[in-house]
Amino acid sequence: MNARPKKSFGQHFLHEKRYIERIVSSIAPKESDTVVEIGPGEGALTLPLLAVAKKMTAIELDTDLIPGLQQRAATVGDLRIVHSDVLKVDFAALARELGAERLRIAGNLPYYISSPILFHCVEHAAAIQDMHFMLQKEVVDRMAAEPGSKVYGRLSVMLQLACTVTPLFTVPPGAFRPPPKVDSAVVRLVPLPPERLPQGDPAKIHAVVKAAFAMRRKTLSNTLKGLVDEASIRSLGIDPRARAETLAPADFVKLANVM
Repeated sequence: MNARPKKSFGQHFLHEKRYIERIVSSIAPKESDTVVEIGPGEGALTLPLLAVAKKMTAIELDTDLIPGLQQRAATVGDLRIVHSDVLKVDFAALARELGAERLRIAGNLPYYISSPILFHCVEHAAAIQDMHFMLQKEVVDRMAAEPGSKVYGRLSVMLQLACTVTPLFTVPPGAFRPPPKVDSAVVRLVPLPPERLPQGDPAKIHAVVKAAFAMRRKTLSNTLKGLVDEASIRSLGIDPRARAETLAPADFVKLANVM
């Protein structure tokens, strides 16, 4: 029996087989991998992944979905279900608990809370091998945007400082039940190796990026007032009259380091 999607959880259940197969093919799980799915729902992606991985973990908040998912998974493989809000899951602790060096994370994320989930995953990036997420296409466009793009912003910078972001393919509304009002897209995120991570205080980097994009039409000398003065901005070879959307992610690290 199909579950009734709950608006409160932002549920849109993927059902079209060809897109499910493309996602599984993109992830290409192996039996040796430790796969963790966020929000398995009815198991449309869970069961095909489990059939290949043989063993995996799913994080589900909706208690009504868990019994049916457990039942369907029983004949496919070993599925462990964690009943929790994903924002409260410590992925580093979960990796240790599962005896894994790093996790492979996947999920069709609720659109209304996708950004907090992305930032939460990035905080635990050292425990993650890669991530494959279904998101609103507009969000994926922002994640992968380059400097100068109209959609380049805080999300672009913070994710690109932590991961390689690769949009994979678009999924139309009709592939879901109920159909969302927007196109979706699948994206791959691969955490950067330690030697490529920003050399600086993460809290300062976050503060600079947040302030710089708080008022997009304002220049850096205005948005960063109180954080970085004009002379310091200029000393980095950055024009204080420039706007945040023209700077590369690495430029924000330089600004944070002279705070």
